[in-house]
Amino acid sequence: MAASGYSDLREKLKSMTPHREEEKQKYVDGTSNGSGKGRKRKYRESDDDEFDHSDENTELREQEAHRVRSSILQKNIFTPEECALIEEKIDDVVAQGDAGLYREHTVDRAPLRNKYFFGEGYTYGSQLEKRGPGQERLYRKGEVDEIPSWVHELVIKRLVSSGVIPEGFVNSAVINDYQPGGCIVSHVDPLHIFARPIVSVSFFSDSALCFGCRFQFKPIRVSEPVFVLPVRRGSVTVLSGYAADDITHCIRPQDIKERRAVIILRKTRPDAPRLDSGSSSPVERPVPLKAKRSHRRADPDAAHRPRVLEMDKEENRHPSVSGHRRHSISSENYWRRGQNSDKHRESSGRKVKMRRH
Repeated sequence: MAASGYSDLREKLKSMTPHREEEKQKYVDGTSNGSGKGRKRKYRESDDDEFDHSDENTELREQEAHRVRSSILQKNIFTPEECALIEEKIDDVVAQGDAGLYREHTVDRAPLRNKYFFGEGYTYGSQLEKRGPGQERLYRKGEVDEIPSWVHELVIKRLVSSGVIPEGFVNSAVINDYQPGGCIVSHVDPLHIFARPIVSVSFFSDSALCFGCRFQFKPIRVSEPVFVLPVRRGSVTVLSGYAADDITHCIRPQDIKERRAVIILRKTRPDAPRLDSGSSSPVERPVPLKAKRSHRRADPDAAHRPRVLEMDKEENRHPSVSGHRRHSISSENYWRRGQNSDKHRESSGRKVKMRRH
């Protein structure tokens, strides 16, 4: 342990965050009738970095939390024995990635989190040729590895038989492998890339998925969530409607206390833009160089400062509110809801900022 007394990012983050963090005014009311003029989130500057706990703000947060909660489906499907078998397969994926056995764009590494793309992969963050909303692009066919057979046999078939997704829905599988203190910043899965719903299955340990947070850096801080969803090992989480499209979600460093992995299953839209053979390749990862010996005195706190990638510094995305009301939480309705959301997005022509995932 360094002289600072912190063993990992979670402890330092906790000490840096005041008891009552900065909160800014959350909403300016808009229409929700499908006109495309959805509710926008605005923040009030505060000199004392304290949350606005006015009755009006509290009521608005509760309303938004209800909308998030009502558009999420969770099921406990996988037994501990099934989880253990799938976790062995995830370890095999990690080992093959470390051995360099996958195609270049299959593996994407970040501090305390590695991503493994199968079936379809896409550019995001610092990989983008042009920064801005909706600039994500699918890689050319064949530039990431196919979905492993065990994902089909052990995971997708179980979800189909349980009525969570229809057969043939999934053509993209991503495995996110988090180490303690890892995180993923607030984002919305790109609407122009992925159809709805978004399905994820959790392994190795329990964690939480947070909605409506804002990340700040130098030092890293995370604002109070609008809604916190516990995710248990072996649980399936289905996001559609408001939770998928109209509010960001993230994983905070303090919510990853042990190693955790999640398998994200999605379907790409048939009209999703793709890098063609004539376009230039995304930014290549630099070849790692051998570390040079330095004669400067080491900073004892350096190892405990969060390493922030440029891909994690993009501006937050707050798209407009969908006009659809969501009452049922059945799997069938979630599936139909995702389809309706796609059609509504096409007809409304709304423009939204996109974040990577």
